[in-house]
Parts: sequence; C-alpha cells; structure tokens
Amino acid sequence: MDLSSYHNHYRILVAVDCIIFGFDGTQLKALLIKRGFEPEKGKWSLMGGFVREDEGTDEAANRVLHQLTGMKGIYMEQLCAFGDVDRDPAGRVISIAYFALINITDYNKQLQLEHEAKWFPLSESPELIFDHQKLLLKAQERLREKVACNPIGFELLPPKFTLPRLQSLYEAIYEMPFDRRNFIKKMRSLGVLNKLNEKERGSSRKGAYYYEFNNQNYNHVHKNTKKFA
Repeated sequence: MDLSSYHNHYRILVAVDCIIFGFDGTQLKALLIKRGFEPEKGKWSLMGGFVREDEGTDEAANRVLHQLTGMKGIYMEQLCAFGDVDRDPAGRVISIAYFALINITDYNKQLQLEHEAKWFPLSESPELIFDHQKLLLKAQERLREKVACNPIGFELLPPKFTLPRLQSLYEAIYEMPFDRRNFIKKMRSLGVLNKLNEKERGSSRKGAYYYEFNNQNYNHVHKNTKKFA
C-alpha cells in the first residue's frame, strides 16, 4: 500500500474546546479557566486539549469535561470546527468545539480550585484567548436554537424544580421575559413534566409546586423536535 501521499502532507494538530454552561437559578453562566501554559498563560480560556492518537474527538471532549467537572454522562453536543490559519499563535491547530450543559450544584468545587476555574455570567465574561469568544458566542446561539425545539434545558436544572425556576432558565437563555401564562401552557403541552406533591416554600407564602421531567416523554419529544419556545 503506497502511503506516500499521506506522508508528504503537512501535519496539523487537532484540539477540542468545551463550552460548559450552567444555571444558578437566575443567570446562565459559562465555566472558564485560567490557562496554565504559554502562549497566553494566565489569561481566561475555555477548557480544552489536544486529541490523542488513540481517541476520537468525542472521546477527547468527554475526557476534558471529566477532568474539569469530575462528572460523567454530561449532555454534550459537537458545535463545529474552527480552523482559521492564525487562530493559535503557537502553531497550526484546528479545534473541534463542543458545548455541554450541567447542573451547577453537581459540579465538583475541588476541581474548580485545581483548574483555577470560575463561573461567569455570559454578559460579564472576561476577554478570552485566541478565538474563544467566538466559540462561546456560537455555542450560546446554538443553545437557543436547540431549546426552541428540544427540552434540553432540563439538563441545567436540579432533579426537581418549580415552574418559576424553569421560566427563569428560559428567560436567561433568551435574555428576554416570557408571559407566564403562555410559557406554562406551552411547557405543559409537551407532556414532559410530572407534578410532585411537594412545595417550595422559600419564594412565597403560598409556595410553588415542585416538578420533575418525565424521562420517557422527554426522549419522545427530543426525537420529534416539537418547537415550544
């Protein structure tokens, strides 16, 4: 087998960069780290790494996510490739970007200290290295597209939540208010909510009922992509 056509080509590095979103009950946030090596050492960055010879890009992204969060089974989706010639001053690097959704309360705070990581509201994110701001904005745009057709926003919530908290999440994603009555009507029409016989008493005297999402109906709606936002 003649492989000379492969050997004669320039070798390019492939990396993965992970945009990690979380919701604190009020704001949609992104998890950023301080870069630990040159170039741009000490500046804010997305979490990423090079793809190893023995792994695919999905495996590399899962490895990076686990290193930073300590979590497995995270909702993760490939975003797109970023390959501008001069995107990394150290060499020719093509990045495959992924975005992930996690429940902030499940995040391992010890790993946050180890990686000098910090949650930033999207409206207050610092200047990022290379083209990482472009990646972050692209991921925010994709998230809005996805939650309009799929109930993936539940990945950002704890196992049980109130309808006001659910509405706050979608308002944070879209950065705009929703009419309460219409929002609740649309969400209930999906059939993905199970009402619990338990109330959250902290927000009001009357209290709001807790809900959880129905896994079976969630998967059905996710496959059929019924638009609801």
